[in-house]
Amino acid sequence: ISFNCVESSLSSLKNCQSYINTGMDIATHVALDLVESFNDIEDVNSIENVMLEYAAMDRELNHYMRAIEETVNQVKREKPENIPDLKYLVKEKFTALESKNSDSDLQRNEKYIYFKDQVKEMRKQFCHQSDNDNEAIEQIDEDIAVTQSQMNFICPITQVKMKRPVRNKVCGHTYEEDAILKIIQTRKQQKKKVRCPKIGCSHADVKGSDLVPDEALKRAIDSKNKQ
Repeated sequence: ISFNCVESSLSSLKNCQSYINTGMDIATHVALDLVESFNDIEDVNSIENVMLEYAAMDRELNHYMRAIEETVNQVKREKPENIPDLKYLVKEKFTALESKNSDSDLQRNEKYIYFKDQVKEMRKQFCHQSDNDNEAIEQIDEDIAVTQSQMNFICPITQVKMKRPVRNKVCGHTYEEDAILKIIQTRKQQKKKVRCPKIGCSHADVKGSDLVPDEALKRAIDSKNKQ
């Protein structure tokens, strides 16, 4: 049985997934724009709902692609004499995967987590809060001293103000992108692990895949530079 058409369709579905990712990136940037311009609470909540809808689409697409891949692998493994009903087999596997859905799945979506983290950081950096947003108030209180001193603008590696900060998803510390990547590359050649450069941090295995752009911090630094 030839699966060329199926593989071509899978490739198209993966392109759709890239469109979903782009949509989530745009929604995140719009939310940060709103926080920066102090129009955030109601509008950002609306965008958060959009992010959850995107996450649901991403989950459904992943399940559909997985159902197709598992069906193809099953047919290749069993090598039936007659061509089976591929559509039925895919639908059966897809339905089984979808039956296990829960709201917590959506909140574990990587881009949704990034959205929540960046909105939280943006509110802290710009010291913007609302009486109706107790969570934001608590988050601001936690790091208010650090934010006010602007120590988080300084890269622990270069000891100068960052231009392209990246956040370590594991320990939460930020570094200048080029500086940390250079260390990771050098250590990789030496076959050694990278310890987080932040003094006092116990994280001893910094990976490039754990680094994400810290857009909120970058905006705060840019804003301070303009002042």
